[in-house]
Amino acid sequence: MNISDSIKKPGVGVDKPVLDKGSASKGSQKADNKPEVASDNVTLSATSVQLHSLESGLSTGEVFDANKVEEIKAAITRGDFSVDTAKVADGLLQTVKDLIQPNKR
Repeated sequence: MNISDSIKKPGVGVDKPVLDKGSASKGSQKADNKPEVASDNVTLSATSVQLHSLESGLSTGEVFDANKVEEIKAAITRGDFSVDTAKVADGLLQTVKDLIQPNKR
């Protein structure tokens, strides 16, 4: 069977369930003549649930402290905001170290 043959045949498609002839006589169609669709249950791992909660937090803006952001904005406006360059440098170096180390998972 060629791929092009399956496209031309009615009733065969990606989004339509196809029943074999034997299953139609066994009552697998509903009264409205639509085939029943089997359902599956999916269980997410704890890691997946945690990742989903992190993604949800990103979209709602709950990842940062809004009060801290306002304090920084006010300090910048007043002109008394200072950056601890040593702390920034240490953070950058730690990030680089984390990125170049092989995964230990």
